[in-house]
Amino acid sequence: MGRPIGDWEPHALEVHPAGPGSGPLGRRVLPGYVPRPHDEVLADAVRVAAGGFSRIVVLVGTSSTGKTRACWEAVQPLAAEGWRLWHPFAPTRAEAALETLHRVGPRTVVWLNEAQHYLGDRTVGERIAADVHDLLVSPERGPVLVLGTLWSDYLKQYTALPRPGEVDRHSRVRELLSGCTVKVPDEFDAEALAGAAARASGGDALLGDALTRTRADGRVTQDLAGAPELLRRYENASPAARALLQAAMDARRLGVGLHLPQAFLTSAAPDYLSQADYDDLTDDWAQRAYAELAEQVHGKQAPLRCTIPRPPRRPPTLSSTMPAPVQPPAATVFRLADYLEQHGRTTRNHCCPPASFWHAAQSFLTHPDDLYNLATAAEARIRLQVAHHLDHRAVDHGSTAALVRLALLRKRTGDREGAAALLQHAADRGSTDALVRLAGMRQEAGDREAVDTLSEQAADRRDTDALEHLAGMLDEAGDRERAEALYQRAAQHGSITALRRLAMMREAAGDRKASEALARQAAEHGSTDALVSMAVEREKAGEREAAEALHRQAVKHGSAMAMTRLAMMREAAGDRKAAEALAGQAVDQGSAMALIKLAMMREAAGDRKAAEALAGQAAEHGAAVALVSLARMRERVGEPESAEALLQRAARYGNTMALTRLADLREAAGDAKGTDDLLQRAADHGDSDALVRLAGMRERIGNRAGADALARQAAGNAHDLARLAMIRAAAGHRKAAEELAWQAAQLGNIQALIDLAEKRDASGDHQAAVALAQKAADHGTGTQHHLPVHRGVFSRLWPYGLDPDGTPTPAWQRSMCCGQEGLRPS
Repeated sequence: MGRPIGDWEPHALEVHPAGPGSGPLGRRVLPGYVPRPHDEVLADAVRVAAGGFSRIVVLVGTSSTGKTRACWEAVQPLAAEGWRLWHPFAPTRAEAALETLHRVGPRTVVWLNEAQHYLGDRTVGERIAADVHDLLVSPERGPVLVLGTLWSDYLKQYTALPRPGEVDRHSRVRELLSGCTVKVPDEFDAEALAGAAARASGGDALLGDALTRTRADGRVTQDLAGAPELLRRYENASPAARALLQAAMDARRLGVGLHLPQAFLTSAAPDYLSQADYDDLTDDWAQRAYAELAEQVHGKQAPLRCTIPRPPRRPPTLSSTMPAPVQPPAATVFRLADYLEQHGRTTRNHCCPPASFWHAAQSFLTHPDDLYNLATAAEARIRLQVAHHLDHRAVDHGSTAALVRLALLRKRTGDREGAAALLQHAADRGSTDALVRLAGMRQEAGDREAVDTLSEQAADRRDTDALEHLAGMLDEAGDRERAEALYQRAAQHGSITALRRLAMMREAAGDRKASEALARQAAEHGSTDALVSMAVEREKAGEREAAEALHRQAVKHGSAMAMTRLAMMREAAGDRKAAEALAGQAVDQGSAMALIKLAMMREAAGDRKAAEALAGQAAEHGAAVALVSLARMRERVGEPESAEALLQRAARYGNTMALTRLADLREAAGDAKGTDDLLQRAADHGDSDALVRLAGMRERIGNRAGADALARQAAGNAHDLARLAMIRAAAGHRKAAEELAWQAAQLGNIQALIDLAEKRDASGDHQAAVALAQKAADHGTGTQHHLPVHRGVFSRLWPYGLDPDGTPTPAWQRSMCCGQEGLRPS
């Protein structure tokens, strides 16, 4: 797959062009490259891959920070060794990846630029993540190097844990991204700026030009990509052009795909205009606005550019004798510049789009995911009637997710059979969520035959996610035999989770030979959990030799947990040298837990000198918590001075647990200044609890200036700002509380706005409650999939939701029917 790295041109891999020039890709010049700390991580991964071991690295940061260029520079050493590079792109990125990942062979770089287009795909993102994981853990297919880039917002979305009872939509993606992401800073630090200046002095005109504008803020890569000029064009655009850009920004931030239909944008734009600007529109306003936005910045990027989606191309089937149908001409679509998209996400996150936007979506958007995402966004903004109509249109265009949401609405209103019918339609169209929910309903009703039928349906289409969920449901209900049968089928289709569960079920049934074989099979595919769990059970049963044998098998597969447990067993057996060697192996794997455990065992054995030495080693490897653990042991035996000395050592490493415990001791001794100083140090090291505790202390003694300083320190942390807002509210500082709540909302946490609205409503201040709730609603309530948002203060203030302009929606009746398109057989 792919082609030799040396045959690729960096701009073809989506490295942002820099400087003027609109000629062929191969003639464009890149500015000199200035290494930064994240490049060291990439270089390490490249060295490991070159040495024969597969690796994955995903660079995370905002737009135009140099993520893709960093990946390009990193792979150059592999070009000389004959590696190939594969960039799945057409007909869509997700389709290309899903269809051909299984063909990727050794010595290949898998290029997942803008990884959200692969991993975030609603239909196949989880399968792509599973296939990438399988590629990485299959020795016969390696070595490979998977490189990806991702915006920070997407990383937060994919790694967030689901709420109780909610389907986990990103479990495979979250597992894949665990431990492999690297932050790329927005700005060049002093060292990088010096490096850029040195290159500029050596004749790099592009860097020299960029530095004339960016020495103060360090945003060099953004300048090279044309970001400041794009922003200037947006801010100085004609009213009509600006309206188109704002409609495009809102579409992208609320979940519409990259390619925005011209008819949609044109229809969406009018309500973004003031009345005076609307009155000034000419008949050709749209044509002139699109022409204005097509003008390129430095010959590189346009704010809004016309683009042509690639048509799907499939090989003809062997049985096909008819010519392929002629595809109708595609509608004209536009793509918003990445930098402006991100600018819109941060500057317009408090805005609910106007009525023309929602009407245009209802009239011109046809992709089911676009419609479903907008329906979700509308519901999160308490635009309930808008959401309802968009859900029905999404169903008409084939959205199974919208069918599930409408099914749950029926279930909540008591129509269980109507809900089951919709879930069945969605399951027949391939929805794992629908199939699992329907099976749950049938299981609750005692309909064993229906559950078996749904299980067969999942097995026939090799839906391992559904099989795992159904097996878990049966296992929880005590039906072990049927659960094990489903896990077997999931394992046959490649599910490592099913292998782990089967191993533990065989273990529970007393079939050790089968359980250990299954655990070894799972370990060979990258999961040592079952081996370690069995080893721990053998330990508890006093079977030390059997336990050690299993731990050693897990160690061979790189399990730091097994190294830790084995080190503890060797220590207990008196073999200190072997125990410390294993602890060293675990450190090499990135875990200092073995050192921590050994230190505590030595302490318990009375060898304090050795305990402190091991704890010191752990602290040197980033685990000063070992010193804190020893301190707690000393406190429990009544040695406060010795404990405090250990806490002081841990505090020198910046350990916030030590700092807050020392603060407790100073507070108990009546040392207010010492307490304040220690909590401030903990807050400076990122301890949110210490910051909030300190703010409360300062508020109680009337130190408003000190509390204000902490609020400024919390800027950028939505959770801390929200908590500080409520502290201010409790102290009676109403205006300051609302300001902090607004800052938190701008960063994505609207809970403080909602809590303040609830307080105002409860105190009878209806006008203030409405104002705060309106701000929260316009931000979006942060609702997760399938969770009702129409509750609490919103339900009391606006029982039927809001219109797009924020006025209360008059009473309306939800339609319980679905569009016929959504219910036709596939």
